[in-house]
Amino acid sequence: MIIDCHGHYTTAPKALEEFRKRQIEGLKDPSSSPAKDSLPISDDQLRESLEGAQLKLQRNRGTDLTVFSPRAGGMGHHIGTAATSELWSGICNELIHRICTLYPENFVGVCQLPQSPGVRPDNCIAELERCVKEYGFIGCNLNPDPSGGYWTDPPLTDKWWYPLYEKMVELDVPAMVHVSASCNPNFHFTGAHYINADTTAFMQFLTSDLFRDFPTLKFVIPHGGGAVPYHWGRYRGIAQDMGRPPLKELLLNNVFFDTCVYHKPGIELLLKVIPADNILFASEMVGAVRGIDPETGHYYDDTKRYIDAIDWVSAADKEKIFQGNTRKVYSRLVARGA
Repeated sequence: MIIDCHGHYTTAPKALEEFRKRQIEGLKDPSSSPAKDSLPISDDQLRESLEGAQLKLQRNRGTDLTVFSPRAGGMGHHIGTAATSELWSGICNELIHRICTLYPENFVGVCQLPQSPGVRPDNCIAELERCVKEYGFIGCNLNPDPSGGYWTDPPLTDKWWYPLYEKMVELDVPAMVHVSASCNPNFHFTGAHYINADTTAFMQFLTSDLFRDFPTLKFVIPHGGGAVPYHWGRYRGIAQDMGRPPLKELLLNNVFFDTCVYHKPGIELLLKVIPADNILFASEMVGAVRGIDPETGHYYDDTKRYIDAIDWVSAADKEKIFQGNTRKVYSRLVARGA
């Protein structure tokens, strides 16, 4: 089985976008704010949104199961209040649940958390628990910067986050570290803000004792880890200069990286630097980069093709990358029989 650990519902029916627009307009004029039940999206519309996109690409590229969550760029935690985020997150998560019910062999859910700048992460616990216990979701996406590019909340290693981590450990679910859109004009959201956040989260983990406090807590850093593999020597050296343990001992029981890297040399670097035990296959297909690479004639986000073409990675390591590590990190996959 080939498991893609990083998929977002980027092809949702236009009605979802229209609801969000009305919700944002309602922040200025509450009388125009839409009710939750004013979003009629049929099962047929859900099927139509997927059949020509994610499902078609699964078949064409030879992947079997996608760990699926709401569109990261649409989480918009910086918009409105905690109540705004709670309503929006609940709606987005319900759509993912419906998709997973329609296509249980193709998708398994990961939830969006109702984060809001300055609001304690405790506020997310109820939605996380609901999605795991009622919907059978196997993880969550955690935004380290709900402010949308201004980084106003404490680092991920601060005790501010600990109640949420305690619940994650209790439920045995990991978090993918994933920011949303940037409202800071200095940072393009997919080209800079995403990669900055991946790198920042890793550095926060490196300089903390978070995993001494939570030895079973697990994080996936997406997009190949941002700058981390390219600067692995820098991070090893910083840890050494700080008197920290070696990175393998300090982080690699708890921190994992995906393969959302959109050229073969980048994938090769990732696989040369990061141990195979810490790499999860992912493509984020129909996501940040949707076009065809003129140098290869193939889609940039067809990441399985890059891994298949690397002959110096053993079959055993490819098996770990394509499914074994995802089962290890998202342990609820095993419990649900996937």
